Amino acid sequence: MNINDVVTITLTLFAVVDILGSLPLIISIRQKNGHINSIQATLVSFCIMMLFLFIGENILHLIGIDVQSFSIAGSIVIFLLALEMILNVELFKPNDHESNSGTIVPVAFPLIAGAGTLTTILSLRAIEDFSYSEITVGIILNLLFVFCVLKTTNIIERILGKAGIDVLRRVFGIILLAIAIKLFKGGLY
Repeated sequence: MNINDVVTITLTLFAVVDILGSLPLIISIRQKNGHINSIQATLVSFCIMMLFLFIGENILHLIGIDVQSFSIAGSIVIFLLALEMILNVELFKPNDHESNSGTIVPVAFPLIAGAGTLTTILSLRAIEDFSYSEITVGIILNLLFVFCVLKTTNIIERILGKAGIDVLRRVFGIILLAIAIKLFKGGLY
C-alpha cells in the first residue's frame, strides 16, 4: 500500500463528497425531519461505496446501465437538491411514518455516496489503477470525517445562526448546482 496513493484517493474523495459544502443541506434536512442518524448514514454510505468498489460496474452492466447514464441520473438528483436550497422550496418531503427519513435518502445517498462519489470510485479503480486496499482506506478516512461533521451539525448550526445558515444554503446551493451540471456534462461525453 502506497501512502501517497492513499492521500491522493482521500483528497479526491473529500473533494467529491464535499461534506462541508453540504452542511446547509444537512442542517435543512435535520430541521425538517428532526434528526439524522449519523452512524446509520455513515454505515449505509460505507456499504454503498464498498459495494460499488467491488461490483459496481458489473451491477450497472448487468442491468444495462453505463457509468455515464448513472452519472447523469445522479446529477439530476443533485440538481433538484440544489434547487431546493436556492429557492427555499421543499422537493424532498419527509416521510411521516419512517423515523430515519432523511438519513438514508438523501443524506447517505445521493449526498454522501452519490453518483459523483460512486463514479469516482469506479474511475479510481479502473482508470487510475489504485488497489482495493488503498481505495478502502481512502473511503474510511473520508467517512470518519463525514461522521464527525454529521455528529456536530447542532453545534455548527448554533454557531452560524439562522442568517448564516440561510446565506450558506444559497451559496452552496449554487455550488451544488454547478457540480450537478458538471456531472451532467461529464456523463454526456
